[in-house]
Amino acid sequence: MQIRQGLVPEDLLAMLAGGDRRSIGRVAEVVRLVQANPRLASVLVRGLVHADPLVRMRSADALEKASADRPGLLGRFECRLFDLAGTATQQEVRWHMAQMLPRLCLGAADRGVAVRILTGYLADRSRIVQACALDALGELAQEDARLCGQVLPRIEAAIAAGSPAVRARARQIRKKLHPKRKGGPCESPPA
Repeated sequence: MQIRQGLVPEDLLAMLAGGDRRSIGRVAEVVRLVQANPRLASVLVRGLVHADPLVRMRSADALEKASADRPGLLGRFECRLFDLAGTATQQEVRWHMAQMLPRLCLGAADRGVAVRILTGYLADRSRIVQACALDALGELAQEDARLCGQVLPRIEAAIAAGSPAVRARARQIRKKLHPKRKGGPCESPPA
């Protein structure tokens, strides 16, 4: 793929505008551009607070997709993304932030804050936000078994009271984490 010469940040955000929330617009093209030129990731981070909700949604989508294979794209923006995750109110931005939070290099204290942010997402009206938050909580607990005591009760609560889709997702995550699963990251140490 050839990157257009003279691409400016406004061009990249303009590529994400227009249409409606049911379409992803030109996200795939933007993802390719950002992966080919990682400096453009900063434009997507700025797009997360754009006045146009479609640009915010698609910026989050493109940044999440670009960082799925290359989590290092998020490195320069960890503090900003962490702050945005805690303040985002748009459901599409929140579910993509939930997907990206486990990709950030967080210290122990920040992982605890991430658990609190994601726990807040579990109360979101959007079932997609809830499911993505559960996935992220599971990933954080897999990376840091010290979080199991905070994460497992939230997984169990989702199994008990979530929508059918959220309950199914929570059961899958519990299988990966649950202490009764031999060798799972949340397995209690032998007595």
